[in-house]
Amino acid sequence: MKKLVLLVALAFGSLTAFAQEAETEVAELATEVVTAQDDFSEVAVAELPEAVTAAVAKNYPTATIDKAYVNEAQQFKLEVSLEDGTSGTLYADAEGNWIEL
Repeated sequence: MKKLVLLVALAFGSLTAFAQEAETEVAELATEVVTAQDDFSEVAVAELPEAVTAAVAKNYPTATIDKAYVNEAQQFKLEVSLEDGTSGTLYADAEGNWIEL
C-alpha cells in the first residue's frame, strides 16, 4: 500500500513539472513574435520604392495604400484598403516580392 501511495505521488509531481515547462515556452515564443512586428517605423507612402508600389498596382489593382512602415531589413508593411471597403495588411521586400512575417 505504501508503494502505491508513493507511486501516485511521484506520478502527479512529474506531470505538474511538465505542464509548467510548456507554459514557459509559449510565453517566450509570444514575446519573440511581438518584438518582430514592433520593429516597423512609419514612412510616407511617397517614399516607398517603385517596385513595391508597382507590385501593389499589379496584384491589387483596386487597392489604395493607406499607411506604410519599414524595418531595418528594408521590409515594408503596407496597410491597404480596397474599393469594396475591405482592408488588410501586406508585407513586401524592397524588390516588390511578397513576404510573410
